[in-house]
Amino acid sequence: MGYAHTEVLVDTQWVAEHLTTPDVRIIEVGYDLSDYNSGHIPGAVGWSWSTDFQHPIRKDLPDKGGIEELLARSGIENNTTILVYGARRHGYATFALWLLKIYGHSDIRVMNGNREKWITEGRSLTAEIPAVTPSVYISKEPDWSIRALRDWVLDSIGKTERILVDVRTPEEFHGQLWDGWKYQAESSQRGGHISGAVNVPWDKTLQKDGTFKSVEELRALYTSNKVTPNKEVISYCIVGGRSNHTWFVLTYLLGYPKVRLYDGSWAEWSTLIGVPIEK
Repeated sequence: MGYAHTEVLVDTQWVAEHLTTPDVRIIEVGYDLSDYNSGHIPGAVGWSWSTDFQHPIRKDLPDKGGIEELLARSGIENNTTILVYGARRHGYATFALWLLKIYGHSDIRVMNGNREKWITEGRSLTAEIPAVTPSVYISKEPDWSIRALRDWVLDSIGKTERILVDVRTPEEFHGQLWDGWKYQAESSQRGGHISGAVNVPWDKTLQKDGTFKSVEELRALYTSNKVTPNKEVISYCIVGGRSNHTWFVLTYLLGYPKVRLYDGSWAEWSTLIGVPIEK
């Protein structure tokens, strides 16, 4: 398909051929473990965005120790190939890749096509939880260059060399829908979008079967909205569960050199006093 980093994206057949490969660990990632517990790819370990990707005390990402504990109990070593997949178009799976790249894990793959594609192809699922031998994992120090915090976002407004990409639906972007988020603890307090942001819904990057569109289609989608590789791009949604997918597309499929995820996203921005909002 001509993607910038073809090694990161693998098809369902590759996954099927590596179910029992010793140095490959398959991870199903969801908001919680409800999908995983109902049936998952044989041998897969389940990760929950709402618990495994959250700091236990403050509202933040896990620290270095938290990441080491998560990977160790999942039987992952520093040289393990991690394959992530998930339901509903992979939003949480690509978040896992983004988080693990912050902490320096080198070999992470994404299944092209989501959990539903695996099922549609008639491939097997199991409810059996695999027996995992814990490992020892030593993480690298975090690389925050792929994350945007609110002060960075505020500083980016009006700068021509940076562009904010709101990946939510047009209704959310225009402030017509903002209080119906499923998980009310992460709901918005205002409608609209960050001033100057462009709206490129995240699922415009996917075909009907959940696989990614061609590089030509992806490039046209973003360049037509002035999201070009010469700019530093910041993607956001409500809590980062969709915008990390856009970060992945721009970084690994199109090869944009400077892309950051604002994981605080609209849930944080809409609560701040005095920040620029547009409808």
